[in-house]
Amino acid sequence: MDILVVIGIFSVTLILLEGGYFAYRSIQNPEKREVLRRLRILSSREYENESIDILRKNLLSEVRWINQMLLSFRWTDQVNRLLQQADAQYTLGVYVLLSFLLASAGVLIGSLITSTRMVLILFATLMGMVPFLTIYFKKKRRMEKFQRQLPDALELIARALKAGHAFTGGLRMVADELGDPIGTEFEKTLNEINFGVGIPEALKNLPNRVDCPDLRFFIISVILQRETGGNLAEILEKIGHLIRERFKLQGHIRVLAAEGKLSAVILIALPFVIAFALYALNPGYIKTLFIDPFGKILILFSLIMMIVGIFVMKRIIEIKV
Repeated sequence: MDILVVIGIFSVTLILLEGGYFAYRSIQNPEKREVLRRLRILSSREYENESIDILRKNLLSEVRWINQMLLSFRWTDQVNRLLQQADAQYTLGVYVLLSFLLASAGVLIGSLITSTRMVLILFATLMGMVPFLTIYFKKKRRMEKFQRQLPDALELIARALKAGHAFTGGLRMVADELGDPIGTEFEKTLNEINFGVGIPEALKNLPNRVDCPDLRFFIISVILQRETGGNLAEILEKIGHLIRERFKLQGHIRVLAAEGKLSAVILIALPFVIAFALYALNPGYIKTLFIDPFGKILILFSLIMMIVGIFVMKRIIEIKV
């Protein structure tokens, strides 16, 4: 217990010092921070032994040793991709430090409530997951918005092709006319093409930044059309129409599944409501469940079964089209 408290205090102190240093730098020179942010979005070039590397490198942290440490892990690519899809404002190193800070705060808060090591680990885990859960939900909302914008973008490109514009001209129209996220992502693709990347390669890079299954139909159709020929405008119009019909079907399914979702919410909330009611009516009766060792085992087993039940209900309710 004492070791955990010491580790938590040390981690909080270290992270506060690092955060204060970066905050001081940002306050002293906000223009420099904005320039660094824009350069980080475009690329991060490293020069070693006076040799130029034209490949773009990801900057995971502005602190060199943290950046090197994160690059040594395999999971950083997936997490950094999640940050790109969510259009996160800060680098991965900032969120890792924030996660450690919240986890340490969770240990300190948990130590004030109980001395059980399992509860402290649970507090630290939940608090440490908050930054990445926030990024995940932000990414989910952004990808849903991208998918809603995709039919409009395909139809806009099709109209541009019918008017005699080149394919890159259609991409430029989408980047200028439509907002974030689809306008931002198509502008990145257009910038890659302007810097010399081939159109097929630039389009293949797009799914790495966007998690949208329907986008692959667009990319495959463009690549095949460039290799075999055909009316690309007509193909894009049909893909846009197909996506809109899928949206209608998904809305119909969402209405039919609303009753099942409400039942799932009631079943999940019912045990907690009953436990709270029993605690309000007879605190000594419900406290036995938390004090007795066998009661703690029952609580843990119940939580595991609830998680399994939530997963099963989610699989039943969600229907993929």
